[in-house]
Amino acid sequence: MSIWDKAKTKAEELLGRAEQVYGESHGDAAATVAGEAHLMEAEAEEEAAERKAARRTDDEGLSGAR
Repeated sequence: MSIWDKAKTKAEELLGRAEQVYGESHGDAAATVAGEAHLMEAEAEEEAAERKAARRTDDEGLSGAR
């Protein structure tokens, strides 16, 4: 995951959290749900990138070698 992808994911996470807090404080259910969606999307992107990086380092080109 490049630095720009990490920054984009973190910004998405912060935006989602801000929207969620706004919705909760103003009683706006739609904003709360939209904020939760942004937050979950950012977390999913981050987890996918971590799994992809782990797959690359776990294999190290030795698949099937003994």
